[in-house]
Amino acid sequence: MGDKDIALMAHLMRRAGFGAQYEELEARAGKGYEETVEELLHPENNSNRMDLDLGERYFIEWNHFIRCVPEYTAFRMINSYSQLQEKMMLFWHGILCTADSKTQSYVTSHAELEMLRLKGMGSFKDLLVEISKDPAMLYFLDNCLSHKGAINENYGRELLELFSMGVGMDGNFNYTEDDVKECARAFTGWTISNGIPGQPYGRYPASFAYNPDDHDDEEKTFLGHTGNFNGEDVIDIICQQPATARFISRHFYDYFVADEAQVPSWMDTPPRDPETIKMLEDEYFRSNYDIRSMLRVLFNSDAFKNARFARIKGPIETVIGTLRLVGDWTTPKPGFEAIFEEMKHMGQEILNPPSVEGWHTGKEWIDGGTLVRRINFIADHVGDVSFPGIQDIVQKLASEGPTISPQGLVDGCLKLLGHYELTDENHQSLVEHARKSGVSSTDAQEFPKHVSEMLQMIVATKEYLYA
Repeated sequence: MGDKDIALMAHLMRRAGFGAQYEELEARAGKGYEETVEELLHPENNSNRMDLDLGERYFIEWNHFIRCVPEYTAFRMINSYSQLQEKMMLFWHGILCTADSKTQSYVTSHAELEMLRLKGMGSFKDLLVEISKDPAMLYFLDNCLSHKGAINENYGRELLELFSMGVGMDGNFNYTEDDVKECARAFTGWTISNGIPGQPYGRYPASFAYNPDDHDDEEKTFLGHTGNFNGEDVIDIICQQPATARFISRHFYDYFVADEAQVPSWMDTPPRDPETIKMLEDEYFRSNYDIRSMLRVLFNSDAFKNARFARIKGPIETVIGTLRLVGDWTTPKPGFEAIFEEMKHMGQEILNPPSVEGWHTGKEWIDGGTLVRRINFIADHVGDVSFPGIQDIVQKLASEGPTISPQGLVDGCLKLLGHYELTDENHQSLVEHARKSGVSSTDAQEFPKHVSEMLQMIVATKEYLYA
């Protein structure tokens, strides 16, 4: 097992998870890359469980998820060994969007996130059926207000435009306004058993209800097919479309491989890597719409392995990745709400995407205010030698020998952060800084301070914005 194997594992864990400390990277690299991919793809086989009961006993506000679902979600992202499951939950939360700003029922939103964890790596068809029956979605996009003879088009439109097919592909529209209306007709009668908020019944999750008397059971024509369609029939037709394979494949590429153009421009903007997109499209149909199979093909591809530092980390990735690196919040303690607030102020708030379109990604994560907030948060944490993860970095560097060269300090810190790479100019600037600081002896009292300062300088570079 060499540095190349660990560097590749660091890349996988940044993309298929929220990063990992060097010790975990070594352990996973020792198992092998393909075996680690399979382990990530099958969280149901994972014997390394979080003690969520401890968290729920400590954070009593988690009880019944009446409130603090964002904090609970962040705690799971930090501590779950099933990192891909949490990453996929966030992925779908940014596509199949609902927002607490409207639903105002944490307990129902929690049930939706649990569904995304359960279904997020299975059949895309099954996932679309589940989100179409999800009470938070039914309320958020007003399908509970859509009735036979008086349809509400919101859900039908967003199912086609933002959840499955996209407006167009290769310069052509994927559907018509009539398709939107016929789609909405197929989902009449799909509603919820109680309103959100759930007064006067108390705080418990709303549930799906089907009202056959309110379903439009007349003949419909949708995407060239004619029949007495219901919602599941419509989803079956959607999943058969080449546009759906393209839409999901481009989302996977943008989330796991490299920053793509933003979704609204996909109709007229071709994929940046058509060969990889075609590979994913083919697997979508070959596997009968199986998300896990598509991810397996993607993670084992050369396109994925060679795309290191090709996408800008989102705020949640930044915050959670930093906390996993330094080893903070591995157990409950007071003050966790502030962690959620950091993500929010960087531009990404769990349970509150800015619109049903989700979050714009890539360079749109960065502006003057959020960049300063991001760098300050990371630098404050990596500069604190009381954190166990930073102590581990100091000890690993000290174990290399009684002295360390300026270049050895820079390269060692880059390696232990996950094999990050700098431009020649930035690398030389950091080496020169280390030389001027006089670092040499690893057993000197000031050595931890030299290490923490170097870590702070690295995380403030442009290169560290990328995963």
